[in-house]
Amino acid sequence: LYLGREDFPTEEEQFRAYRQVLQTMAGKKVIIRTLDIGADKQVDYFGLGEEENPAMGYRAIRICLKQPEIFKTQLRALLRAAVYGNLSVMYPMITSEEEVAKIQKIVKEVENELTKKGVPYQIPEQGIMIETPAAVMVSDELAQMVDFFSIGTNDLTQYTLAIDRQNAKLDNIYDSHHEAVLRMIQMVVDNAHKEGIWAGICGELGADTTLTERFVNMGLDELSVSPTFVLPVRKIVREME
Repeated sequence: LYLGREDFPTEEEQFRAYRQVLQTMAGKKVIIRTLDIGADKQVDYFGLGEEENPAMGYRAIRICLKQPEIFKTQLRALLRAAVYGNLSVMYPMITSEEEVAKIQKIVKEVENELTKKGVPYQIPEQGIMIETPAAVMVSDELAQMVDFFSIGTNDLTQYTLAIDRQNAKLDNIYDSHHEAVLRMIQMVVDNAHKEGIWAGICGELGADTTLTERFVNMGLDELSVSPTFVLPVRKIVREME
């Protein structure tokens, strides 16, 4: 919706796109990640400028909280579309409880705006992406504020190992199987379940069939993978004792 164009998508454009997906999925859960521009996804009309280290720069939820009108446009479209199906929304690049509180305040403002205008809407299930070590370490607190966790293993790996995953010179030491990464995943799952919320993986690691059995044993509730990996992952899960 945001890439490959010359201006921001309107609320109506976004609403129609989200509604179409929800209606097509016919009651099955649809999880939509809010705006995640920045880092490896650059868009000229945002005017983000050059950054020495964009992976750790002005991106994702940081843009949304700094420029709330962009965020509110997307949230209005999401809340309106939620009437038409089973929608969940997840917020990327979270590092603190303060960010989640700010998001909740903005969602409430959008809710009030739609109520005053008499526009039909629903509040969807809301979760956050756990892709920073900071979010992992305070996941016990964050679990009390949201409905689910989705672990973004690509960024979590690069931030944990201090390795830019866009740097080809470091490919030999970019190790998503690193025990530190796997222990962080376990910590997040445990903290989620203590508060009665679910936790899944939405990074490339979710499709790594060498780890599927370990993920199941960790207690992960969901593995989000690209379509070509659904059957291989499902086969391993079904064949487990």
